[in-house]
Amino acid sequence: MKRVAAINIVGLSSHLIGEHMPNLKAWMEKGAELTEIDPILPAVTCTAQSTYLTGKTPTDHGIVANGWYFRDECEVKLWRQSNKLVEAEKIWEKARRINPEFTCANLFWWYNMYSTVDYSVTPRPQYLADGRKLPDCYSHPASLRDELQEKLGTFPLFSFWGPNTNIKSSRWIAEAAQHVFEKHQPPLTLIYLPHLDYCLQKYDHDSPQVQKDLGEIDQLCHELIQFFEQRDVQPIVLSGYGITPVSRPIHINRLLRKQGLIQVRVERGLELLDAGASQAFAMADHQIAHVYVNDPTQLQTIKGLLESTQGVAKVLDAEGKKQQGLDHSRAGELVAIAEPDSWFTYYYWLDDKKAPDFARKVEIHRKPGYDPAEMFLDPDKSFIYPRIAWKVLKKKLGFRMNMDVIPLRADLVKGSHGAVDLPKDHKPVFISPSFAAEDLEATAVCDVLLQHIFG
Repeated sequence: MKRVAAINIVGLSSHLIGEHMPNLKAWMEKGAELTEIDPILPAVTCTAQSTYLTGKTPTDHGIVANGWYFRDECEVKLWRQSNKLVEAEKIWEKARRINPEFTCANLFWWYNMYSTVDYSVTPRPQYLADGRKLPDCYSHPASLRDELQEKLGTFPLFSFWGPNTNIKSSRWIAEAAQHVFEKHQPPLTLIYLPHLDYCLQKYDHDSPQVQKDLGEIDQLCHELIQFFEQRDVQPIVLSGYGITPVSRPIHINRLLRKQGLIQVRVERGLELLDAGASQAFAMADHQIAHVYVNDPTQLQTIKGLLESTQGVAKVLDAEGKKQQGLDHSRAGELVAIAEPDSWFTYYYWLDDKKAPDFARKVEIHRKPGYDPAEMFLDPDKSFIYPRIAWKVLKKKLGFRMNMDVIPLRADLVKGSHGAVDLPKDHKPVFISPSFAAEDLEATAVCDVLLQHIFG
């Protein structure tokens, strides 16, 4: 077996590799070949990674997005973590059938809890009874968590997601990967570096902020490549999707609500989506939206409504889902796909005064859809940093407080992903000195990784 380290730089595509990523460019000039990957639909974190790790489409592995509508519970849930949700054989299980001595370390690729992988680390905050959320992570074996945090400090959760995202979380993951490799020497190390995901959704792609972040992740990637090459490990750099500039948010649930299809429950004057009582609603996830139609008589009407909506490129019905590899019970009855310059919000209220309290917070588990506005501080609130300092002080003193600093401003978002009809230089990439092709299907990545390991 040859040892391999798969470094997943989120959002990386060929048009980004230039003057601001000199180390990665130099590595390619020395012989590492870049192949564009034809992304899986939807090109989002959980689906892309599950496809790479199984070689299957969502029809077979069941991960239809970053979350979906749990029909038996009548609730939308995103960012679940149990590997039991992935319904196909994983790469490390395939590898063990080839060689029972094979081991694998998974550093932050998703669905990383309760899997059959040998070593795993993944974010897992502590949720305290008084409402506080404390940074932490989860590992297998359990002792690895304490070992890493004693050496590297507490996992920097608030640098991993939210308005304060920065290179610290990616650096922590990279250093954790090096520690795990030095101790256990697994033939396959999976490393997830999320840094580019943030800036490419927050800023214009040619902005100074993006250029700075490209330089930071380039340096970190260079350090990892050097570390592994010095230990006779083959580094591979890849990404799950590319991120395209966007300027048009589509409020898909507001469209459905204006048609009388969405029901809400009012609590303290604020509105909560009542998915189980609604005739139809959408779980929005970047550039795709799963539309769950509880009233089948409305199916064709809704399909026609969405197809006529500006910014919607395509609406998949049952036959369309089969053709795209999304024919799974977790998928919506319809799947809407946005144009390259557009994306879907989860917003369902018609008056911001009635938005639920969690809408203005970083609250990834309560919102019935993905919310990229969680990366911004509300520009319409004056003295925002003193406000935050006051709230943090109240929390430290033991008082309850509401960190309501996230804007309801979809217009702030500058980049998105999920659609697959992209320019070639915006597609995800696979970079390796040991592989070259005109292009690579997302479902073939698993076998290519195995070929790197076993020849």
